[in-house]
Amino acid sequence: MIVRIMGEGQVTLAESRLAELNELDEELLAEMENGDGPGFRATLQALLARVHELGEPLPDDSLEPSDLILPSPDATLEEVKELLSDDGLIPGG
Repeated sequence: MIVRIMGEGQVTLAESRLAELNELDEELLAEMENGDGPGFRATLQALLARVHELGEPLPDDSLEPSDLILPSPDATLEEVKELLSDDGLIPGG
């Protein structure tokens, strides 16, 4: 699957890795609901770092349809709230 990180580009990621990312997504969702800004920031950084670790970057000139869009590392809590579905950032969690 193709994951876009806003402001950074795209990575390809095996769908089998989504369960691992969903744990961080659920933590992020809970922190957002509780208004935990520092926790939110730390978990967002951890989620994006994990995507980078598990995925393979696509070339900068490649523009594939994204299966999943994640916020940029400097996104605010309010900006991320706008991206959320009922499942969080990563569907199926």
